[in-house]
Amino acid sequence: MQNTGDNALMQFNNFVGIKFQLYNSLFTSLPFHKIEKTGILLSLFQMDCEESFEQSKNPIEIVDGFVQQNTAYTTEQEKIELLFRFTQYAERQVVLFDALEDAAFSKIHDMNGQGSLKQLELEVNSRHKEEELKQKLEDYAIRLVLTAHPTQFYPDEVLGIITDLSNAVKDDNVGDVNMYLQQLGKTPFLKKQKPTPYDEAVSLMWYMEHVFYTSAGNIMSTLKSRFPNAVHDDNPVINMGFWPGGDRDGNPFVTTETTLHVAATLNNRIIKCYHKDLKKLRHRLTFKGVLTLVTNLEEKLFNALYYKPEVPITTHEIIDALEEIKQTIINDHDSLFLSQVDEMLMKVRIFGLYFASLDIRQNSTVHTKTLKAIDDQKKILPAGYYELDEKGKIDVLLQLHQQPDIVLEDWLLQDTLDVMKAIKIIQRNNGEKGCHRYIISHNTCALNVIEVYALLQLVNDGSELAVDIVPLFEMIEDLQEAGASMKVLYENETYRAHLKKRGDIQHVMLGFSDGTKDGGYLMANWSIYKAKENLTTVAREHGIEVVFFDGRGGPPARGGGKTHQFYASLGSNIAGKEIQITIQGQTISSSFGNVDAAGFNMEKLLHAGIYNSVLAEQKPTLTHDQEALMLELSEEGYKAYVALKNEPEFVPYLENVSPLRFYADANIGSRPAKRNEGEKLNLDDLRAIPFVGAWSQLKQNLTGYYGVGRALQKMEAEGRWQEVKDLYENSLLFKTMIDNCEMAMMKSFFPLTAHLATHPQYGAIWNMIHDEYELSKTMTMKLGGTTELMEKYPVDRLSVSMRERIVLPLTTIQQYALSRVREMEENKQTDIELRKTLEKLIMRCSFGIINAGRNSA
Repeated sequence: MQNTGDNALMQFNNFVGIKFQLYNSLFTSLPFHKIEKTGILLSLFQMDCEESFEQSKNPIEIVDGFVQQNTAYTTEQEKIELLFRFTQYAERQVVLFDALEDAAFSKIHDMNGQGSLKQLELEVNSRHKEEELKQKLEDYAIRLVLTAHPTQFYPDEVLGIITDLSNAVKDDNVGDVNMYLQQLGKTPFLKKQKPTPYDEAVSLMWYMEHVFYTSAGNIMSTLKSRFPNAVHDDNPVINMGFWPGGDRDGNPFVTTETTLHVAATLNNRIIKCYHKDLKKLRHRLTFKGVLTLVTNLEEKLFNALYYKPEVPITTHEIIDALEEIKQTIINDHDSLFLSQVDEMLMKVRIFGLYFASLDIRQNSTVHTKTLKAIDDQKKILPAGYYELDEKGKIDVLLQLHQQPDIVLEDWLLQDTLDVMKAIKIIQRNNGEKGCHRYIISHNTCALNVIEVYALLQLVNDGSELAVDIVPLFEMIEDLQEAGASMKVLYENETYRAHLKKRGDIQHVMLGFSDGTKDGGYLMANWSIYKAKENLTTVAREHGIEVVFFDGRGGPPARGGGKTHQFYASLGSNIAGKEIQITIQGQTISSSFGNVDAAGFNMEKLLHAGIYNSVLAEQKPTLTHDQEALMLELSEEGYKAYVALKNEPEFVPYLENVSPLRFYADANIGSRPAKRNEGEKLNLDDLRAIPFVGAWSQLKQNLTGYYGVGRALQKMEAEGRWQEVKDLYENSLLFKTMIDNCEMAMMKSFFPLTAHLATHPQYGAIWNMIHDEYELSKTMTMKLGGTTELMEKYPVDRLSVSMRERIVLPLTTIQQYALSRVREMEENKQTDIELRKTLEKLIMRCSFGIINAGRNSA
């Protein structure tokens, strides 16, 4: 929990605000072309933007006016070169701010406060809940899954500089800070080519090696030292998951070869981490009877690294060797350096030989097509199969057995079969946990799950199927029917037998991003809550333990924000065996970007799940009346959002006013921006990340608040304001939704696009969005009894404000370039080179704008 009040603000100002001003002056010595002038001009431009927007000027007027008044530039080329230099300079300012916040993290957060393991220890001991905690930790865990969605664009080289810069700032080493800033000036932020899925995987492995490996080990060592009788060796409590290389939904560049390559690299990287740790241990464990044991294990790890598969090693071998070292130290050497051996043992139990479990994901429609292609070739389905109802199709599919030598002409469908075979290979090399989940996106019914089960059986080698099939429910209608879909599966004898072999556990994934895109902020959050409630009830009725896996993005519109508060708000009516969430983009760098931040936020997630089960006097389950009110609010918000979405100009507005249509040209990720490339843009095919990201670039963020104001206003008009007020004060779930909604609005800035209010094509849409923003802002502040957005989170508010000020020149330049492109299109101008240059400027601005939004999580 953050320190509150004046002290927290003072700490932030001292360690971030003031230092930013001091170190920012060093930028004038960066090795850029005309850098000394750029820094001075950018400061003037920033102030000019603030004043000009207050005077209702548009971005073209602001940019052109600034260049005329403050420079001697007269040509188009000189002006655009200046704007590119501004973006280059501002990108580095964002990095500096990131580094300063990272360096100050432990100073501006209460590391031992609410939500920490220290606080947990105090609460458990004071209330004599040691036995309850022990029972909870028998199978409780959190799983953080790093995903392939690139919503932040620092290359590995820049991530390394941020780390070094943060350390230099911590030490107040101005010389090193200056040196790293100069290195930053020479280091490219952009890639000339799109990254491959393997490139994306390697980028995220940087966090695995430099952050999670250390943080997870630290947390488990702390947990075991505080609760020695509660932590079980066979339950590591912290699990890591991984999507790059396994997530092929709509990404034609992910192949089975990629999947195997990523799995092998994860194996290689974790063995390197162990080998590195063991070399450090060797320098400490120099005494008789121990050094030989350490040297032998070190040699085995070295051989596994460089002579594999000729000299493989198993997780059990590593653990057994470390246990022998541990016992020898205890028996013969007074437990000297025992804690270091224990910490390494913890890491091996957490990461095994896989580092992170590689999930496979594919769209349900691909599985249906694959089955049809196999049937066309081998006639495995009876005549009339496609006319059967769902139950009839399920019965047929469950009769299918292994079909050798299937070769399909369509590479995508063949890859679907090949990657299912590859799961066995990965499990053989990395252990079963290395790859044991197959996720079905756009899962609409029980049949989608059985199709995957049938395909897995068709390619199975006759051994036991060690795969958890995970349906992903994301659209509003699918979320509402999720319980009924799973009931069909639980009551199927064959599938139930499969679950029994998997420990009577069913993993179910719920998608916030597409849910918000489909139904708006309130309806998506409420639909997921109710889906969890229904899925829990159905599972318990059938003797199944359901484990929820939440697809959460960085901003509140995609399930981010105060994430730990969502889990703390869930009552006993929702299964809480584990907390599993995706970590992506801004969330990685903001919440888990360094060892301090990662430890702090992992502790909060651990605490949230444990508190509800072990310490909560009253479960935060909503009453019947509260649920009815939440439903009414959600339905009203849904109506407002759908009405906006159905406006004829909604998609054209997003496509032409935001940088959305230029996303595909940016070398920021391997995945296409929409599922059907080449076809006309429509909302169904548009991915949630670029959809939400485009609104963020526009500084309108409607997916985080649209409909909230309308819903609250309706309750007030009906004389039910006190009911809403009571809900806000008594439901952490609803309060968290409103808090996150305020964050989305705090990061909006409508003067940027106010010139569109009278636009003949886009004026109506702009005014609808702006009116709802103003209404939502008014109503949420009234509900919270505040006069400013995020007033109750002063440090977060200040951080957002400072970041928004840094990127104001970038958003202005981006809208300037977008306006110029629209003018060229409207006037049918054909200056191809100028257009290409403007489009490049649009995307260059995007990087800094999005990177600066890291505290959206």
